[in-house]
Amino acid sequence: MAYPILPKTLPLVPPDGFRIAADRAWAIAEKKLRALVERLPDRFPLYTQDGRWVADAEAWTNWCEGFLGGQLWLVAERTGDPWFRERAEHYSKLIEPRKDDRDVHDLGFLFWSTWRRWYEATGDPARDEVVVHAGRTLSLRFNEKGRFLRSFLAPDSLFVDIMANVGIIFHAAQRTGDPDLARIAYEHCLTSRRVLVRGDGSASHEGIFDLETGQFLRQTTQQGWRDDGSWARGQAWAISGFGTAYRYTGDRRFLDTACACADFFLSRTGDRLIPPNDWDEPEPVLPYESSAAAIAAGGLWQLAGLVQDARARGYADYAVRILIRLCQDDFLADDSWEGILKHATYHEGKGLGVDESVMWGDYFFLDALDTIERPGMPSP
Repeated sequence: MAYPILPKTLPLVPPDGFRIAADRAWAIAEKKLRALVERLPDRFPLYTQDGRWVADAEAWTNWCEGFLGGQLWLVAERTGDPWFRERAEHYSKLIEPRKDDRDVHDLGFLFWSTWRRWYEATGDPARDEVVVHAGRTLSLRFNEKGRFLRSFLAPDSLFVDIMANVGIIFHAAQRTGDPDLARIAYEHCLTSRRVLVRGDGSASHEGIFDLETGQFLRQTTQQGWRDDGSWARGQAWAISGFGTAYRYTGDRRFLDTACACADFFLSRTGDRLIPPNDWDEPEPVLPYESSAAAIAAGGLWQLAGLVQDARARGYADYAVRILIRLCQDDFLADDSWEGILKHATYHEGKGLGVDESVMWGDYFFLDALDTIERPGMPSP
């Protein structure tokens, strides 16, 4: 069956201080995105080097091309500026062939931020067909024995990042009524919950399986401090992804998991609001990973509308506090820096985009601002 989407209500109206900070952030984003597109037309930089976007910087995998188009859509919708609308459509068209890409697990990142926004702006079913096609392609990564969608890295590898992409398969199932798509998405979420989320609510980055038997073998990490650490961006993916899984399925286990992951994030980060790359790393050289905070803010706001109890206010308040903190001068970049958010990291272990701006950090920052400011909630 295709699972229904649960409604979501926004529990709080953001304070005036949030709106003032958000207006400043949108003005900066508009200026920086225009400059980027004009300086590097038709390119998809992942991260900055010394604050300057680099078109051909080393990449670990090919997963970020939707985030620039997604930012253009957000600014186009906010401003009504035809310049941004034309470029949003153009950058979306540039990545359309990726709907058949079977080499990555990130098709949700590519098409949810671009073609899904295009469909919502127009209601044109041809735009949604591209999203559904990408969801079908992603479902082909499913390992039947282990009941998981494999990561780009290896057939025996499951990443927590995939929880932030599996929604596109739920969407394809809901649109088409295909029960097998719904099964694949649902079983992947159950497996991720079982093998990646620990008893304290922390999330492992990666799980490894025996391909012959489908048996889960161990937790490990490609991004965190060590295998039993707590990589902050992965934690944020889990908050958002399990919340979305609950919205599509109504399975309370996913809501409980999202809350456990959120409570861990809040307890380990506290009043600092912005986490390091991994909370378990002793005396980290870099104190902040702003892209994890931006992702978590959106996931916490979604969760605040799902729990329907006293926890809602705490999650919503924390999301707003994160975003106000990111709008302060030490994170929101000035004219000397080309990205929007400073102090983000792509891959600390590999030395890629460390303490820079990253394209997904800027996207999820704007997406969270947009979600909180809008009356109502877009589709998951």
